[in-house]
Amino acid sequence: MSVEAPFRTQVTVAGMTCQHCVMSVTEEISEIHGVDAVEVSLESGAVTVLADREVARHEIAAAVTEAGYDLVD
Repeated sequence: MSVEAPFRTQVTVAGMTCQHCVMSVTEEISEIHGVDAVEVSLESGAVTVLADREVARHEIAAAVTEAGYDLVD
């Protein structure tokens, strides 16, 4: 991905099993104000959020919960 964003946050999401899961998580996190791009790995559950501001973990957690999944602590 070639998006240049000054802030990068990485989290791990549990429960994703298919590409639809990836799309749901990506869509919900993308709606957070300031998020420029979201990279999701189905295999590892790793999610990288690129944004033009610092995005709080609780904001990402709320979006992931809205998509139907949970963050790994």
